[in-house]
Amino acid sequence: MTAPLTSPTSASARSISASIQAPARPPGVWATAATYATRTIKQFIRTPQLLVVNAVTSIMFLLIFRFVFGGAIGTGDVAYVDFLIPALAAVSGLFAGGAVGVAEDMESGLFDRLRSLPIPRPAVLLGRSIADTLLNTWGTVITLVVGVIVGFRVHGGPVAAVGALALCIVFAASFSWLMIFLGLVSGSAQAAQGMSFSVFPLIFVSSAYVPVESMPGWLQPIANNQPVTAMVGAVRALVIGGDTEALLGHSTSWFVVRSLLWSIVILVVFASLSARRFARL
Repeated sequence: MTAPLTSPTSASARSISASIQAPARPPGVWATAATYATRTIKQFIRTPQLLVVNAVTSIMFLLIFRFVFGGAIGTGDVAYVDFLIPALAAVSGLFAGGAVGVAEDMESGLFDRLRSLPIPRPAVLLGRSIADTLLNTWGTVITLVVGVIVGFRVHGGPVAAVGALALCIVFAASFSWLMIFLGLVSGSAQAAQGMSFSVFPLIFVSSAYVPVESMPGWLQPIANNQPVTAMVGAVRALVIGGDTEALLGHSTSWFVVRSLLWSIVILVVFASLSARRFARL
């Protein structure tokens, strides 16, 4: 899991606009997206304390669940550490601070400057999504490494491990568009930070931290039929291996297909909403 990433104060719009000033032929979508993504990542590299603080926060959260709450949560034949770590990796995109970064860029006037340039407007949002996905992948890797140190093991083999990491990246990419949309509609960085917490019910009313069977009967249908449960189940099934239907209630393919369908829906819906909102700024 990645703790909320608070973006550093947005640099002057000149730094990015200078690198994509209109040449003889305007840059394409991918060139513009790559430039914006690079600029966003450099902001964090130039402020390493942000990465360190967020990494430490993620590790503390992991350790609390592993050693404080883990002993009180029954997960059947699956060790709690093997139950927990895939969930933290799968939902880390919902803890990322992309919404705050988008709101800060909007407040600084960067988006207004970029909109005046002859560049594809959707490429700006695409670049933000790419940057947030890469930053979130860094957090996911930290979660997995620390998880291994505290006892987490991949029982499904190396191919399953790669597949699980790939799914986490897909989930992060889809969730990045949700965060972009929240940043665009928030109006300020402070409001964006608050709106980011509105997604927490998705995480806690799911199979991420406790089995759905332990929830009240009226809550179980909600938990079973929402995207986080499908995504967590897919990553968990891949890393646990063995008879996942007996251990988790459904086959690995069942979880993977449902999680990918949810990812596509989230990406399409919020990418479309974000593009429309950006066009009206």
